[in-house]
Amino acid sequence: MAEWTRSWHKGADTTFTEHLMPAIAIIVEFEALEGQENAFLRLIREHAAKTVAEEPGCLRFEVIKPVERDGTSVPNRVMVNELYESWDAVSAHEANPRMPGLREALGPLLKSRRLIHAEVVQGS
Repeated sequence: MAEWTRSWHKGADTTFTEHLMPAIAIIVEFEALEGQENAFLRLIREHAAKTVAEEPGCLRFEVIKPVERDGTSVPNRVMVNELYESWDAVSAHEANPRMPGLREALGPLLKSRRLIHAEVVQGS
């Protein structure tokens, strides 16, 4: 695996540069049961905000609503795009004590879930 340097800004005047292995992306596509999309969105948005606040290895956690090319919302479909600084950060996320309760709360709202783990390719 190639290493590279990444810089980002925190606050108005501070730039951090870090030498690290490729970041790990988690992309999940969810299909909510009919009539459960809003309840699912409420829970997953709350989870995303808490994850970013609680887990220093979580660099990004976006909740995404798929749309057709004409902008029409795809019913009952929601995706998340998470970015972690390392596999250790992914493991810490998976071990978060909130996860069992979240899975229990989300389970009855979902028809399906597709999970993808990926390494960010250098130069991305």
